[in-house]
Amino acid sequence: MLDKEIKELTAGKVPMHMPGHKRAMAPVEGLPYEIDITEIEGADDLHDARGMLAASMKRASALWGSKRTWYLVGGSTCGILAGIRAAIPFGSEVIAARNCHRSVYHALELGGYRVHWIYPPADPDYGFCLSVPPEEIGRALRRFPDAAGVVITSPTYEGVLSDVRAIAARCHRAGIPLIVDEAHGAHLGLFEEGGFAPGAVSRGADLVVQSAHKTLPALTQTGLLHIGPRIRGQEVERQLGIFETSSPSYPLMASLDGCVDLLTERGPELFEAWGARLDHFDQKTAGLARIEIFGRGASGQEGRHPDMYAFDRSKILIGFHGLHLTGEKAAGILRERYGIETEMAGPEYVLAMTGCGDTDENLEILAAALCEMDREYSEAEERPSGRAAGRPGTKARPEGEKPRAAYAAYPKARTAMRSFDAVNEPWESVPVMSCVGRISAEYLYLYPPGIPFLAPGEYILEEHMAFLDAQKKRGLRVHHSRGGRDGFIACVRE
Repeated sequence: MLDKEIKELTAGKVPMHMPGHKRAMAPVEGLPYEIDITEIEGADDLHDARGMLAASMKRASALWGSKRTWYLVGGSTCGILAGIRAAIPFGSEVIAARNCHRSVYHALELGGYRVHWIYPPADPDYGFCLSVPPEEIGRALRRFPDAAGVVITSPTYEGVLSDVRAIAARCHRAGIPLIVDEAHGAHLGLFEEGGFAPGAVSRGADLVVQSAHKTLPALTQTGLLHIGPRIRGQEVERQLGIFETSSPSYPLMASLDGCVDLLTERGPELFEAWGARLDHFDQKTAGLARIEIFGRGASGQEGRHPDMYAFDRSKILIGFHGLHLTGEKAAGILRERYGIETEMAGPEYVLAMTGCGDTDENLEILAAALCEMDREYSEAEERPSGRAAGRPGTKARPEGEKPRAAYAAYPKARTAMRSFDAVNEPWESVPVMSCVGRISAEYLYLYPPGIPFLAPGEYILEEHMAFLDAQKKRGLRVHHSRGGRDGFIACVRE
């Protein structure tokens, strides 16, 4: 493993090179200072890998089944920026799913691309995006025959998968590449054990970017970039040289190497145990009356929405519509009462992420908490007060009222100019109530999930005002890419 090779390489050497701690001063206990080195003789170079790093990335490529794989130490963000620029010529037309992460938007901005958005359908009750329809991609390719690439996210933050094989086939018939942001799906398609869905690499995507740390045993900020035969590796390397640090962290790369070696040696066993934990969780929560858990079942297909191609069973997406709780309220109960910290709170749902490193106890605690919440609320409903015990403010939704998520749907964009142009125009901060009809000079988004609902170069619409008002009522903070303060939006100067 890489960490052992580094220790052997540095044993007995006088470190007259970076970094400044010299593998002797460790101000933070537990951090791997002993393997934190630089590109000394024999340590290889991530940007010109010919030795130990090249060998490690070759093992990763074999594990995921790609033509070639690169380690990323700047997360999926770095891979998205470099990958899109490498696969699609500057200034081209691009077809992209609107529910992409902001790193995709930044890549589209930096590439000077003219973007044609595809809007995946949304779940009618909870508002999260469902699968990208292959037919929509096909229609967009016919409508925009000069498009030079397609970009989608699969799985989404919530775990929704799209039919990558069908989308890739349409792209290839048009002679253009499919890029898949698979940041949340590094575990997909690795092994049959566990019952996880196939991954984008095996389904014909041309460039796939993954965050290893999200579900696999690797340190935060580690990622992988995979390519297929249609992508030039030389250009990927050139773009990684631009977007990735020239001083990559050896502890992070050792973490990736260790993850690859562990999965190569014990992957089927670990994934089988992971799947068994999820099966047990499904059994324990099968009787929930008012709490809904999406896409559960050994195949990950049961209970799916008709517009959902498939669901990543590693995600536990918990709907609280039946308890009339907001996601924030439900997440607060899970945190304060049961000691469970969830990944994200949506309008009326909570996302609990599982990973290769979960224990039996983790999922037992979550299952027991959900069962208790479900049971106590159901019992409270039978009392005359009709109010859940211990849940101030919880109340039934009037019959026929739409769920809160429906009021918070992302507005559809009206584009005035490329984002590349908009961010380079003079701009000014404009009070929100005076923004309608103006052109945005910044991104506005909620984090998580980090999906912009307004991008530079787009008209600010009444729908954006309604969306902002809905988020304010939910108590959420809207992020501004130009550091704007509440009540103002950066607009292109008129």
